[in-house]
Amino acid sequence: MHAGEGKILVTGGAGYIGSHVVKLLGEAKENILIIDNLSTGRKEAVLYGELLVGDLADDQFLESVFSQNKIRAIIHFAGKIVVPESVEKPLYYYSNNTVNSLRLLQKCQKYKVNSFIFSSTAATYGDNDKGLLSEESVQVPANPYGMSKLMTERMLADFAISNKEFCYIGLRYFNVAGADPEGKIGQCFPGATHLIKVTCETALGKRAQVGVFGTDWKTPDGTGIRDYIHVTDLAQAHLDALSFLEEKRESHFLNCGYGRGASVKEVIEVVRKIHGKDFKVITQERRAGDVGKVVAKADKIKKILGWVPKYNDLEFIVKTAYEWEKKFKI
Repeated sequence: MHAGEGKILVTGGAGYIGSHVVKLLGEAKENILIIDNLSTGRKEAVLYGELLVGDLADDQFLESVFSQNKIRAIIHFAGKIVVPESVEKPLYYYSNNTVNSLRLLQKCQKYKVNSFIFSSTAATYGDNDKGLLSEESVQVPANPYGMSKLMTERMLADFAISNKEFCYIGLRYFNVAGADPEGKIGQCFPGATHLIKVTCETALGKRAQVGVFGTDWKTPDGTGIRDYIHVTDLAQAHLDALSFLEEKRESHFLNCGYGRGASVKEVIEVVRKIHGKDFKVITQERRAGDVGKVVAKADKIKKILGWVPKYNDLEFIVKTAYEWEKKFKI
């Protein structure tokens, strides 16, 4: 990948995934502009580029960003991601995730920014226990979080139809985990609900216990199955998407996963192995909006973007998360 003319605007670039993408962009000598309201992101996680603290809902702020900078591409992370919270506060999620994406697209239209990479989610597929989810699988979100992202996907597709210059890559994340292998950044989300982070926190005494939400799913051991992808592999997919967009000018939605799943119980056992001691695990009721099995069919991203994951190993993912958690202080 080669740095081009103009800046890469990264929304939510102080957050977990965004900061890992910013790190790779910086190492590639790109000119990076970051927007983050720091509601969950952290200034310390931004290792490269210029950070502008502000909110996408603030039109005056957004207008100043676009009018004062030559932006050649956008990587859009900013949004809310907690499924149970989305069930409790659906309008909050539609406002943050869908309406703010609309505002961003309106600026793209006005300022002719025609390369857009969108942080979507496997939650757009909903509950599907038939096995692997491909990009052609039916999208029936089981919660407002997934629906808020699906609505943005539809806006991107419709805008691209109406504007032949505009191209996008929508990356549907499966379960992102782990930390920068160099240990410079990791997951800092306060009160995180991500299983691997929560389990590592519990092992290290930062939490009293880890909860297993449901043991009666239609899976081999009764616990939920997820396709865990290392955050650095996911970050690399965004750089591959940017190179592809700028060269090929084609729009696609692509799954980001490894094509294999691990159950909640399996993840807990790996953390126990790495930690070397036991910790408290309790069984709890299923959470609102949860689904039993989410695993990616991820052939398309490899074929189209030439994406080659480096860290497809659950133990490595957990180890990087664990090592980060050992040194991370809120």
